[in-house]
Amino acid sequence: MARLIAVPLISTLLISAMLLVLDRMLRLFDFVASEGGPVSVVWRMLANLLPEYLGLGIPIGLMLGILLAFRRLATTSELDVLRAVGISYNRMLLVPFMYAITLAAMNLAIVGYIQPLARYNYEGLRFELRSGALGASIKVGEFTNLGDRMTLRIEESRNEGRDLSGIFVSARARGGDIVSATAEQGQFLRTDDPDVIIFRLTKGTLIHQSPKFDTPRVLTFDAHDLPIDLPKFEQFRQRGASNLELTLPQLAKIGSDPGVTDEERDTSRSAFHFRMVEVATMLLLPLLALALGVPPKRSTSALGVFLSIVMIVTYHKINEYAQDVGSLGLVDPLIALWGPFLIFAGLVLWMYYTIAYVPGGQPIGALEKFFAKAWKAVAKYLPGKRRKKVAT
Repeated sequence: MARLIAVPLISTLLISAMLLVLDRMLRLFDFVASEGGPVSVVWRMLANLLPEYLGLGIPIGLMLGILLAFRRLATTSELDVLRAVGISYNRMLLVPFMYAITLAAMNLAIVGYIQPLARYNYEGLRFELRSGALGASIKVGEFTNLGDRMTLRIEESRNEGRDLSGIFVSARARGGDIVSATAEQGQFLRTDDPDVIIFRLTKGTLIHQSPKFDTPRVLTFDAHDLPIDLPKFEQFRQRGASNLELTLPQLAKIGSDPGVTDEERDTSRSAFHFRMVEVATMLLLPLLALALGVPPKRSTSALGVFLSIVMIVTYHKINEYAQDVGSLGLVDPLIALWGPFLIFAGLVLWMYYTIAYVPGGQPIGALEKFFAKAWKAVAKYLPGKRRKKVAT
């Protein structure tokens, strides 16, 4: 049973994570390229988004892993053999519940602690890209302002920005002096001062203009070091601007603090209960997976697989809506989020009771019959079926 669950569980997690990452990766590449940032920051941003994807991917993977395991046992008649020798559904669920408890604890750590920190790091990277604090790369072929007093243009960049060519630079001093230079090649070098770098120019011409000179001074050089003061960047804000960046203890503290506003207290309580409900729901998934994974006798219908995904996604969206309602103060967050959970839990327990204790019980038997009749009605008009009928 453990092996039957592990294979689809891991496969579902990998596939869902890859699909979500690929969808976001294209947009991140466009964003980073438009901001002139290094490509490596894309992988750092995706790594910080991964906990958010796992928060939804783990329940779906657990659901499909258990469901497909029971479906395989049922379609190969192994489930009938196990039931015939006296092994009840309750006993069969021991291993699935071990998976559920372990993954629920993992998901609690992710949504409660890891995801808020990762979200803050992600927003920090976005801020640094926009402000240039990441050392946003100078766009080749465009004029770039470094602070208020320097303009730089680079024609070509090679070796990941280490070798620059076709350089124009213009610096304005406080006294009104203007120093402009062109050079064939250039290279940025570090200094002991973290706020200053050296731009070493090779084989170029320098023009110095000043109110004190009647005519500009022009000189050629083989090598010239030009100090550049790095612009001062605004510091990123502290963590906690949104509830997504707060851990569970922080949400609980704000939600019980009488000194905060009603809006802050309601939004914090809603976020806290939303995360707890999402984790608690995972303990119901083994029962739901069993009820949907065992098809009717002499049937190989995969309707249960489809319904399982629909039910999880729909319930997740209901929780999101309930969180919004609780945040607005229209309904107490405790009622708004745990009310739908009790209804969902009642439905799951009824479905499990029907298949486990009612002789011949099938919780989705009516839907199975409806879809079977609907498919027969549609199949009559398919080209292959019509040709077969004419041939007979």
